[in-house]
Amino acid sequence: MTRVGGGRFPTVGVALVTGPTAGIGREIAFELALQGHELILVARDERRLNDLADELGNCRVLAADLSDREQLKQVEQAATEVDWLVNNAGYGITQSFLESTVEQEQALLDVLVVAVMRLTHAALPGMVERGRGRILNVSSVAGWLPMGTYSAAKAWVTTFTEGLAAGTPAGIHATALCPGFTRTEFHERADMRVDGPGWMWLDAGAVARQGVRDCERGVVLSVPSRRYWAAATAARYTPRRILRAATKPKEFR
Repeated sequence: MTRVGGGRFPTVGVALVTGPTAGIGREIAFELALQGHELILVARDERRLNDLADELGNCRVLAADLSDREQLKQVEQAATEVDWLVNNAGYGITQSFLESTVEQEQALLDVLVVAVMRLTHAALPGMVERGRGRILNVSSVAGWLPMGTYSAAKAWVTTFTEGLAAGTPAGIHATALCPGFTRTEFHERADMRVDGPGWMWLDAGAVARQGVRDCERGVVLSVPSRRYWAAATAARYTPRRILRAATKPKEFR
């Protein structure tokens, strides 16, 4: 179902945001709305999408499950007209790879990897034709750590984005936004309990603002906060055998 909210800002372009109903995606949607973009909001929960559209105005709502290939095709069609593409939708699996089902793992990859690739592939021709485009892929510092399927998927997103940045015309900017722990619904939805001091946690609004700003500036790897930039740099240059030992579950050591 598509719903158009009332116009509130002068339109400067069209931006498609996946997973905008909470957390970083929601904050990115607000940032782009304030810039004057018409928004195409994509998520599974139509009620929450409509609530967000009422808040933002100048929106189209597209309820779709990105792990469903037929529903994804509808989103791909919408992506052909955008100036901004924000691939933010994602989630985690609480079980280890030994405990999860292959269906769970496939759905995770469909959302975190396949949807990112297909939506980007759909959006790029129009961006190239217009001579301008912005692609903001929400990745994670976890992509530099050997910590299961989620980390592997985010590693793909980061490397994919770097390839886009190197292989697209000058008017198109591709950015991988790689935050650390951020206060969102992510861990609650995944039923994950993460203990840690307050300094570990980032504010979703600040992360979104930096991601949008860095994408406009052409920054390829956007890592919010000095502490996570330092952590990401350490992870990238630490010998992999040391990282594997550090992240190995206690029962297998």
